Amino acid sequence: MSKLHLVFGGRVSDPQGLDFTDLHNLDVVGLYPDYKSAEKAWRSAAQRTVDDAEMKYVVVHLHKLLQPDADG
Repeated sequence: MSKLHLVFGGRVSDPQGLDFTDLHNLDVVGLYPDYKSAEKAWRSAAQRTVDDAEMKYVVVHLHKLLQPDADG
């Protein structure tokens, strides 16, 4: 199974949390086949909004959600 990663971001109510305030306007950066490429996309997106404390980008390990008991 591929180790899929999703990179997305949006406005959060608290910069230290993950409570996205507007789910209809999330910025879906993309899906990536490995963590290295996902991290590169995440860094690029996060850097564009570095001065906006309410914007947050994350990497989601989709492969862990699809097969939570699998190693890796």
